[in-house]
Amino acid sequence: MEYMFMPLKRYAEFSGRSRRQEFWMFALFQFIIWCILMVLFLAVAGSALMAVGNGSAGGLMAAGGTVMVLVGIALIVWLALLIPGLAVGVRRLHDTNRSGWWLGGYILLAIVAGVIRGRTGGGAIGGLLSLVQLGYLIALIVFYCLDGTKGPNQYGPDPKGQVDAQVFA
Repeated sequence: MEYMFMPLKRYAEFSGRSRRQEFWMFALFQFIIWCILMVLFLAVAGSALMAVGNGSAGGLMAAGGTVMVLVGIALIVWLALLIPGLAVGVRRLHDTNRSGWWLGGYILLAIVAGVIRGRTGGGAIGGLLSLVQLGYLIALIVFYCLDGTKGPNQYGPDPKGQVDAQVFA
């Protein structure tokens, strides 16, 4: 449970290294939060549909207002978890002895691909960019699943606390 909230304690710390457990427990924490928000959203949207079925305009307006409040809460939660999510992703890449720019490259690719798909309306270029983006995402997930380098690396000491064998040689 401690690892689930560690990225929130290290909110904007992009230097250093993070273990797989810290990264994936934070991912689980975010998944649980989004599932709770989705259930609340579906419950409210369902009640709005029920109100429409009964012909109640007041019920529909109240449900619509509640949906807008939930969308606002979801936006605030997303903004609150964005920086620690990026930071733990970069630290996880550091643990595998890779630069955090791997994550920055994916974000840049996603923005460029979104703009190009929006301007061209999809098409062949949009499909190709989607495949490139998917391949990049798979590479990032593989990097996140790999074990970190043993001992210290250029990004800091081993977060597992293991001692380099060459120290005692």
